Amino acid sequence: MIEIPLLTIITKLLTIGVRLSGLMLFAPFFGSVVIPARVKAILVLALTLILYPVVGQVIDPRVITNWPLVIVTEFMVGAGMGIATNIVFEAVQLSGQVLGMQMGYSLVNLLDPQTQVDTTVMATFYQSIVMLLFLRMDVHYWLLRAVGNSYRDVPPGTAHLSGLFTFSVVTAVGQVFSLGVQIAAPVLSATLAADIILGLLGKASPQMPLMLLGPAVKSMLGILVLIATLKYWPDLFRRLFMDAMANGERIFHLAG
Repeated sequence: MIEIPLLTIITKLLTIGVRLSGLMLFAPFFGSVVIPARVKAILVLALTLILYPVVGQVIDPRVITNWPLVIVTEFMVGAGMGIATNIVFEAVQLSGQVLGMQMGYSLVNLLDPQTQVDTTVMATFYQSIVMLLFLRMDVHYWLLRAVGNSYRDVPPGTAHLSGLFTFSVVTAVGQVFSLGVQIAAPVLSATLAADIILGLLGKASPQMPLMLLGPAVKSMLGILVLIATLKYWPDLFRRLFMDAMANGERIFHLAG
């Protein structure tokens, strides 16, 4: 009969759970402050117990001797995956903030349930729609499947934080601006064109009350363009979510 020390079992469980904890803190939906910390802790514990029979067998016992470094590395790997997959929501937040100012809604602020900070109404609207698409497309299941596969591809204790891993995480964060401009492009282009036309009209006829008409025209034009482009959002964000998942998987492979 083989006896496994209780300390070894606990250490393996904690090693598995640390990567999940890093993911749950930074991943979209799971990392939301709306979800109570107790619920997140229970979910991490449940997933750890589910993964232990398979993952626990491949953890090298020698990992325990270097456990503090392993904990830091595993947490960073999970956090890197979460940050990479959360890029889409950060880009949506940026595009909503830009359009809120461009359409004249910068003074209309709401409490964002995702971040618990005051944001423009357009940013809150964009975040809510994208979160519904996220859940409707079952992207949270993709995320759980990806983290489960990560234990097979990069077993706990074998990951290391290389320069390429760090560079990939920083590069992923740098994509926020480009994705935000891409998401906001239709409405942003229409409102910028309206600014140019109104400016030319103001030069041609200085008597026109453009200070009163300008915000209303830009607001109505932006809303009409937004309504017209909403039907393309499912395909757009499905592609963006798939790219984000692929980027997250590539990042943890670089830690292997």
